[in-house]
Amino acid sequence: MPTVLRAGPYRFFFYAGDREEPTHIHIEREDKVAKFWLDPIRLQESGGFSRSEIVRLHKLVIEYENSLLEAWDEYFGS
Repeated sequence: MPTVLRAGPYRFFFYAGDREEPTHIHIEREDKVAKFWLDPIRLQESGGFSRSEIVRLHKLVIEYENSLLEAWDEYFGS
């Protein structure tokens, strides 16, 4: 479960078994975990986050899109 980014209270990660799914990122804070597809960027699962926090997470995913995609390709191969 490699952590690829920390931004404020959020941990961005993927699971080692995620290889067969489209490129995506999980974002965790406390007991909440959201999932965003990365190509194109869109919410797949809100994981208990409020609507306003999902908007914040979406902005972070956009901001760090390139580094998240690079981390995916580095871990799983492109």
